[in-house]
Order: sequence, then structure tokens, then C-alpha cells
Amino acid sequence: MSGIDRIDHGPLAELRLNNPAKMNALTVEMLAALDGHLDAIERTPAIRCVMLTAEGDRAFCTGADINGWGDLSPAEFARHWVRDGHRIFDRLARLSKPTIAVLNGHAFGGGLELAAACDLRVMASGASLALPEAGVGIVPGWSGTQRLMRLLPEAAIKEMALFGHRIKADRALHFGFVASVSDDPRAAALALAERAMALSPRAVEIAKAMIHAAADEDRGAMIEALGSAAISASADRDEGVAAFREKRKPQFPGT
Repeated sequence: MSGIDRIDHGPLAELRLNNPAKMNALTVEMLAALDGHLDAIERTPAIRCVMLTAEGDRAFCTGADINGWGDLSPAEFARHWVRDGHRIFDRLARLSKPTIAVLNGHAFGGGLELAAACDLRVMASGASLALPEAGVGIVPGWSGTQRLMRLLPEAAIKEMALFGHRIKADRALHFGFVASVSDDPRAAALALAERAMALSPRAVEIAKAMIHAAADEDRGAMIEALGSAAISASADRDEGVAAFREKRKPQFPGT
């Protein structure tokens, strides 16, 4: 088993963390499965929204499985575990479709960083957030000190990372980190997903790209992608491709 299941509900793709025995701690296999699912979803036009959920009711995700990195050398830890995880979380953050994390339970460490990579978050009333890495002698490695800084106040991040405190659901809502707090976060997330899927999928995709460019989330690639989409719709592009295939000099039309 990969530890992350994909269940499609029509245009809604649900990615479910399925490692409840370890409170959905992320393994190498789970990261690889997430990467594969995201790649497939990106290439499936019928999918209009993605919901990230977790099996069980104790935790959404308690971070990285220590057995996955505890014996790595410093070079392996930095080069593979941290950078690979960072790349996959970036992949989630930059997905062209809207994403919602359903925090049915605690989101600690890498689990909090995973939730931060989604567009919106819905949180159970009894759940909490934490960055407990310093307790095992490491630091946040999957954007906990970077992307999270755009979503939570600096003081709140320091409270978690430097003092080992947890942030409860009501404070997360106050900070705007979660869209809502609910005793049934899955139902709340489904309502948000239904609203997103009723909108123009192309407009949603482009709006997300523009917002990310403003937030410096892969700005260079976003600008080039939007520019490429615009030029691809032009007569110049059609003429250029036709001329190349016909081995002749292009005759670009006037503006």
C-alpha cells in the first residue's frame, strides 16, 4: 500500500492519507504516491477540485515518519529527504486546480506544512497545529519557516517552533489560516469544493496562477506559463508552426 489513496467523486479528487497506525506520519512511499497522484490529477481535465483528507480521527498528519529519516547521513537527509519532500509539497501548492485540506485532527510538523501547501484549510474544533521538530533535534524542512510565514503571523510560528506550543483551532481561525472550524470538517470542505466546481475552471486556474505570482509562489514559471498561453492563442503561433512544418519562411499577419 502507498499510504495515500485517491478516490474520485466525479470532478472532485480526494487524496486520503492512510497510515492511521502512525497517525498518518509521512513515509517515503507516501511522498512518492502523492507526487504520482498530483501528476495524474494535473493531466486530468475532468478533475475540477482536490480535497486532501486523512484516515482516522486522531490526526490529519503528525509529520514525517522518523523511521524514514532517522538513519540518513547529513547529506542524504538534506539532499533527498528534505529537498524531495519540498519539491513534492511545492507540486501540491502549484497545482492548477483548487485544493482543500481537511484537518480532521492534529497537524504537526510536516503535516502542518502539507496543509499549508493547499489553497484552503478546514479544521476540526478539537484539532491543533504544531511545529515540534526542535523536540527531536531538527528544524522544519518542508517550508515551515518559508511558505508558512505567508499564512501565519511570525510570532505564532515562533511560538510553535521555538517554544513547542500548539495552536488550537480557534486561534488558527482568528489568524485566517483556516477557512472554517467545524465539528464535521469534511462536510464543510465538500461545501467549499462544490462552490469551486461551479465556477469556470479556466478562470479559476488563471486566477490561482495570478495570485501565486503576486505571492512569489513560483512567479517566474507562472508569468511564462500565462504568456505562453496567450501567444498560443494567436495567429502568429499558428503561422509559425505551419511554416516550420512546411519548411518555408513564416508570413506573420499584422496586428
